[in-house]
Amino acid sequence: MANHNDLGQKGEELAVDFLLKHGYEILSRNYIFQKAEVDIIAQKEDVLAIVEVKTRSTNVFGNPQDFLKPKQIQRIVKAVDHFVTSHQLDVEVRFDIIAIVKNGNQFDIEHLENAYYHF
Repeated sequence: MANHNDLGQKGEELAVDFLLKHGYEILSRNYIFQKAEVDIIAQKEDVLAIVEVKTRSTNVFGNPQDFLKPKQIQRIVKAVDHFVTSHQLDVEVRFDIIAIVKNGNQFDIEHLENAYYHF
């Protein structure tokens, strides 16, 4: 596996651990609908958090959250609509980003709530 894939996988694991420690229940990981993949779907009380994980080895080229493109957002919104409808959920939907930057042997984690779109 390529290093960037390893880093991405490590970032998703860190994001799941972060969410669990903050009282979220993980409902789905890597949920795929049509051309979209949602990294993490988590719930805390009556809020469904749709979490895009952006992991980078450095922020020299910009912050991880700056790499989410409008087309990708549109696809994620469609996938989430399908997830909510097919699971008959009555929740508030919030779109978050967990930005992770490797800092030496450690990782800096930032949870951006309502980061890019909301119903």
